[in-house]
Amino acid sequence: MPDAVDQSVPAEHRIHSTGAWRSQDRRHHHKFLNETIKHVDENPKPLHPVLKEFKELVEGSTRLSMLFQLMFEQVPDNKEYLKDPSGEGNQVRDFEHLLTLMNHVISTAPGWTDAGHKAGLVGVPVQALLDWPMGTSAGFCVFQDPEVNAILKKVLNVWGEFLTSPESASVLDDSKTGWFGPTGLPSLEEVANKASGTNVQFEDMFHCDPSAKHHGFKSWDDFFTRTLKPDFRPVAEPENDDVIANACESKFYKVATDVKARDKFWVKGQPYSVLDILSFDKDYSKQFVGGTIYQAFLSALSYHRWHSPVSGTIKKSYVVDGTYYSEPMFVDFTANQSADPTGETTSQEYLSCTATRSIIFIEADNPKIGLIAFIGIGMTEVSTCDTTVKEGQHVKKGDELGMFHFGGSTHCVLFRKGVKVSDFPEESDHNVPVRSKLCVVE
Repeated sequence: MPDAVDQSVPAEHRIHSTGAWRSQDRRHHHKFLNETIKHVDENPKPLHPVLKEFKELVEGSTRLSMLFQLMFEQVPDNKEYLKDPSGEGNQVRDFEHLLTLMNHVISTAPGWTDAGHKAGLVGVPVQALLDWPMGTSAGFCVFQDPEVNAILKKVLNVWGEFLTSPESASVLDDSKTGWFGPTGLPSLEEVANKASGTNVQFEDMFHCDPSAKHHGFKSWDDFFTRTLKPDFRPVAEPENDDVIANACESKFYKVATDVKARDKFWVKGQPYSVLDILSFDKDYSKQFVGGTIYQAFLSALSYHRWHSPVSGTIKKSYVVDGTYYSEPMFVDFTANQSADPTGETTSQEYLSCTATRSIIFIEADNPKIGLIAFIGIGMTEVSTCDTTVKEGQHVKKGDELGMFHFGGSTHCVLFRKGVKVSDFPEESDHNVPVRSKLCVVE
């Protein structure tokens, strides 16, 4: 589902961006890529050890060397695709260049980009480097490869370590490109207030100290996993177990009923494939075949912790390692078929089956609900799923289940076959507030 169109962006510069991980204004991507390439080219430095390991892995494998070379070669060599993924400027053309750019990215925190007219957000910088290669047939093979995904996990873990460091808090200032600057802070407040129809300030929403440096946040990750003030997002009817709470601050994407056990989730139309989503869980997955799935995606500007949709007992909780930059083949492009610049972010069902994800099964106290499943799904560099509950633990509706570090792309709530749920949110251009009513069990 498209985000609301920013009418302040001229039509010739406007692009669709799911979940506000990327600005709708292509000039921000142009600015980000050109500045990154220029900085790296003018300030060469040795590769981080994890990127040396990445380089050795690819160069030491005939298969991977061939695929990485093909991935870049398959980007059509014409005027349009010699440009960057936003449509202008320089393009990342080979694996060596990619490594040098990633070398810079994993030692910087995401900030806002000043394109001269208004600051904008490029929240997934590695994906910005890979937009076109990801959409090629060779790219499909590369980013499905287990060895590639294992080394990408190591690379992203290094970046994650930096994002927990005091140095990463440098972007949490009130400059034009800072998160508490003239664009960043109003954007954070607008997204949260629009969801609940309120008109309050950031410090009324989240635990912070606006008088302190960086609003009191110790690192980028500390800011990104900020905690809510309970009164700002109250639990919907806490004593009524028929009311199911929204698990994430997120935009409605889809409700699907009578979902199949297995389906072709990698084709256009993207049906759900329950056994794949639940990683073929031998204890519980079959209970959800024929059931109902609710899916919604998160914004980079939103709150990123997960909360229990029901009161109940944690039966099982684990993380499934998956892909990071894989997108389905239907976004493949050739000289005769245009690329989809947002293929990764518009492939929500595909990601639910393939991406890194946290799976939490909860036995609801309400017998009309019974077993319910929450799936937190990572996307590209936004892929660290951190579960904070343990098996056997009893949670109340609205209690914390875990969080995404550096955001998160999407999440699903699964209901068993035979469970009748209704009154889901309708399509909207704003988030459904976390812990508000998601639906009702009949």
